[in-house]
Amino acid sequence: MARLMEKYKKEVITALKTQFKYKNIMQVPKMTKIVVNVSTSDALTEPKVLESAQREIASITGQRPVITTAKKSIAGFKLREGQKLGVSVTLRGERMYEFLDRLISVALPRVRDFRGLSGKAFDGNGNYTLGLKEQIVFPEINYDKIDKTRGMNITIVTTAKTNEEGRGLLAKMGMPFRQ
Repeated sequence: MARLMEKYKKEVITALKTQFKYKNIMQVPKMTKIVVNVSTSDALTEPKVLESAQREIASITGQRPVITTAKKSIAGFKLREGQKLGVSVTLRGERMYEFLDRLISVALPRVRDFRGLSGKAFDGNGNYTLGLKEQIVFPEINYDKIDKTRGMNITIVTTAKTNEEGRGLLAKMGMPFRQ
């Protein structure tokens, strides 16, 4: 079992139950999924860019990503409906906890000038999104083999009803929020 999953079951549930005064254990918020998304504008001109992004995300998450396409045509961006834009992975269960563990303990401390995550990136329903500027903060990526540094969005979806509950959950899991 993943280390963070054990921590959630042994410590986080009881801590959140007392903090938010839940009567039932089923009211305690939990993480449902983590979505890792990489969009590249270069993919319109060079199809090889998507392949390298797919390889990198697969090595980071341990799961094969899906290629995302444009939903609408936008003339200003020279974008047609159905064009391939990026790659996306949805992690659930044990893989989700293992990825979050690696993100918190390995990747975030390797970010240059890291002073903690902003507490304002919640969406109003307890879900948190953070952006990384480069994929080389993950140890799975070999710096010599990348063609270009690209950023990624990581969205953590929870069952929390409010931002405070979501922040409480992620803080107890070990997310380094700024004070």
